[in-house]
Amino acid sequence: MSRETTKRSDLAGDAGYGYCASHSRYFWGFRLYLIATPEGMPVLWALANPKIGEREVTQAMLERDHHLIRHGQIILGDKGFAGREFEAFVTSIGAQLIRPDRKDEKPRFGSFGGIRQWIESVFDTLKGQLGLERHGARTIAGLYARVGAKLLALSAAI
Repeated sequence: MSRETTKRSDLAGDAGYGYCASHSRYFWGFRLYLIATPEGMPVLWALANPKIGEREVTQAMLERDHHLIRHGQIILGDKGFAGREFEAFVTSIGAQLIRPDRKDEKPRFGSFGGIRQWIESVFDTLKGQLGLERHGARTIAGLYARVGAKLLALSAAI
């Protein structure tokens, strides 16, 4: 989108610019955060400005809906969820965080190659088959309704 178009949009106050590493490009809009079951069934989701860190958004999601997390539940994340504070928070709600090891730390969990491929397939289904990237929403309410509908369609398919 052009700068002028983003300024005129009803989403302008909430959306922002972010970088998508998988597409090697910048985008304007929101980032979708999704917590799902191992089968890909969405449990929690949120839309956030891409400038907000993933740990902050995920922590806010879990704080808001911590009653949906069972004691001892495993939360699988990527390397971006590294950090003592975040791990302590996850432990405080009765869950366990497992994530791939970073190069600068002792081996703990190993690599998640196959699991990571499964996670990416869930997002690929949302983006490709369900058209999430081209949602066409013009307002915050419309955006939440359209993303919710796509997640409901994914749930129905599962």
